[in-house]
Amino acid sequence: MSADQSPQREVVTGEPRRVRPLPRYRAQSEIDEQTALGGAYVRSLMRGQLRAGLTAFAAVVLVVATLPVAFLALRSTTVVWVVLGFAAYPPLPLIAWWYVRRAERNERDFARLVEGRPAP
Repeated sequence: MSADQSPQREVVTGEPRRVRPLPRYRAQSEIDEQTALGGAYVRSLMRGQLRAGLTAFAAVVLVVATLPVAFLALRSTTVVWVVLGFAAYPPLPLIAWWYVRRAERNERDFARLVEGRPAP
């Protein structure tokens, strides 16, 4: 080839070679369309949240129900205040912390299920 001539480009037209992926099954559409499967997904989330709430409630009731027994056994006003300050109140924030963590974990698992991501 001489310096004057440059190679010509040829344009080839035809079907695109990329294969389009099939539409993925989306759990979110099941929930949005309120199908039976979508209802089962939502019920499973609600059941998990209810279980976490009832567990936290049972723990609070256990702490509060033992207080009158402790007060009767101690029979001292000073000791009653110590029990209230150091035995009753510290478990309550711990129970609340556990409940929030569990509820967020349930929601994260549900979102992962709806988005179709695998579990870690």
